[in-house]
Amino acid sequence: MKLNISFPVTGCQKLIEVDDERKLWTFYETWMAPEVSADALGEDWKGYVVHISGGNEKQGFPMKQGVLAHGHVRLLLSKGHSCYRPRRTGERKLKSVRGCIEQIAKRRRLYSLRVSTSKSESSQK
Repeated sequence: MKLNISFPVTGCQKLIEVDDERKLWTFYETWMAPEVSADALGEDWKGYVVHISGGNEKQGFPMKQGVLAHGHVRLLLSKGHSCYRPRRTGERKLKSVRGCIEQIAKRRRLYSLRVSTSKSESSQK
């Protein structure tokens, strides 16, 4: 599974690939919005807290915040919605998206994470 970790304070991001299933247990059986400790990813990530902001599954369907379903849902999306970028003015499209409730996390291919608390911030508090 790939993890796309972004640092909003510095504006950089890092893509890491994790093959060990035991390191990913903290991300299984979670919803899309919670903050999760990144200590299980290794020594480099001790003290970091990450916010799950999205993801894709192996078939390529994106996760969408606010869709309280386990499986795929077809939504009519327009400008301003996540998971869709219109090509023309006023264009809308019926797209399949995955709900934000995660039951079988092994189907995931990519998680998008955002660092909310780093080592330096937690030591200053």
